[in-house]
Amino acid sequence: MSIQILQYEFLGPIKLQEWGPPMEKVVYLIMSRQKDSFNIIYAGNCEQTFDENFFTAHPSFKCWNENSGSERSLFLAILPMFESGNGERARILDLIIARYHPTCNLEIKKDVKPDYKVRPKIDSQNTPPTPCPCCGSEMKVERILENTTIIRCTECGLSDTRLDS
Repeated sequence: MSIQILQYEFLGPIKLQEWGPPMEKVVYLIMSRQKDSFNIIYAGNCEQTFDENFFTAHPSFKCWNENSGSERSLFLAILPMFESGNGERARILDLIIARYHPTCNLEIKKDVKPDYKVRPKIDSQNTPPTPCPCCGSEMKVERILENTTIIRCTECGLSDTRLDS
């Protein structure tokens, strides 16, 4: 069984009571079940553990119980990341916390930057520098027409026409 959180495929959820060590290089979610849905109440990551009391000895275990109603309502989902470093797991964890706001995570990070960059819309009056596909030099606006902009490379002279929307 698996569950998709953001674009990641987590294994589980299984009852937290059924979990047993070892666990290595994972992002994990503690979830409470309410009827047919699961709510993420805590998100964390683990480098490695062989401790059977890893979850019951966790500092947030009391919060988990309070938010789920009982220990029997706690579920675990894991995202194995065997080849990952701490930074990669922390990045995924930050994205999950920013999106789902788990109630038992003490430090909720709201200003997490996404994995992608949003480019500003190009307007013909303020065209950002465009690298030339031929030589890599900067292409500058040569002429602005009604629905198009003509740009030309400052080095090799290659020109291109861009449609203005």
